[in-house]
Amino acid sequence: MGRRGLFQASACARLLPEGRAWRYLRAMTHARFTRLAQSLPASVPFVGPEEQERTRGAPFDARLGANENVFGPSPKAIAAMQAEAVEIWKYADAASHDLRAALAGHLGIEMGNIVVGEGIDGLLGYLVRLLIEPGDAVVTSDGAYPTFNYHVAGFGGVLHKLPYRDDHEDLRGLMALARETGAKLVYFANPDNPMGSWLSGADVVAALEDLPEGCLLLLDEAYIEFAPEGTAAPVEIEDERVIRMRTFSKAYGMAGARIGYALGSAGLIRNFEKIRNHFGMGRVAQAGALAALQDQTWLREICDKVAASREAIARIARDNGLDPLPSATNFVTVDCGADGDFARAVLGGLVAQGVFVRMPFVAPQDRCIRISCGSEADLARLAEALPEALRRARGG
Repeated sequence: MGRRGLFQASACARLLPEGRAWRYLRAMTHARFTRLAQSLPASVPFVGPEEQERTRGAPFDARLGANENVFGPSPKAIAAMQAEAVEIWKYADAASHDLRAALAGHLGIEMGNIVVGEGIDGLLGYLVRLLIEPGDAVVTSDGAYPTFNYHVAGFGGVLHKLPYRDDHEDLRGLMALARETGAKLVYFANPDNPMGSWLSGADVVAALEDLPEGCLLLLDEAYIEFAPEGTAAPVEIEDERVIRMRTFSKAYGMAGARIGYALGSAGLIRNFEKIRNHFGMGRVAQAGALAALQDQTWLREICDKVAASREAIARIARDNGLDPLPSATNFVTVDCGADGDFARAVLGGLVAQGVFVRMPFVAPQDRCIRISCGSEADLARLAEALPEALRRARGG
């Protein structure tokens, strides 16, 4: 506020009772947030494990809740990041040229079909910013990835949610809801988080025939490297109905580096240049991702380790009378056999014993807990803690 404005505000304040005058001046001199920002809660989609550790006053013994890849990135990626660290005084390549070129070669597409961003989370925000204005309809599954919902709400979009069907996202139902609401954007994860379920790529392509005109399908493929052959949808890269998002956080073991990428038609991808943070991708992260992509042998070894870990988690669940659901991801969602209150009690019992896990937010999927793949030591700790957590949840 300029000097003249402050003088006028002070003059107005003198006409008010003392307490109200002070509040009036504070309101006039503080940041004037948009009505949309004022309507939003001051919260984030997840409470991270570090925050939980600070609350409980101790680190977790087993970190099995954030779907991180505990087996880590390729040693070649680590070496590349260490070597690049001495160049950290330089800004990164704003175009992520070398990484995009390598991705294009790996996927058999053009560089113009790829945009790199700060994890899928960052790219979700950019896409919503490009497409959604206040009041626009957006369709998703009730209980799907909450960070997507966070971005939609942040730009004033109106979320229309469809329940899961038999622990799967109902893609045909999502298409029908998009037609009913006039949605501009449909979110669908394949494989799904938090249930671990998946559709064949052929089924995804077939469902595209029901996508309304002027609506974009956002296909979140964060876990695609872990999925069975044929899960990735064989969609032509220039198909303007679809944008796909993938990440180096899961199979490549680089969640802390925040590297995601979106694949789509050149015309759609070009629009990200209008709004993205051009220096958002650090040079160390770019170097690590490039080296990780070039080490496909390590990636295959990681996928084998994850498959073995999934089997071990399933055995632990069954040994305790629980039902592990099929999974095409690096986690196993475990049906605790009762309602959400019981599952929350089981989760609380595990956390109290130093085992970090999470669970779906929405009924009836909240009858489950979600356990990320881990090392042998992690799973040994899980096997030790789960019986006690169940005993406490049952009131024993």
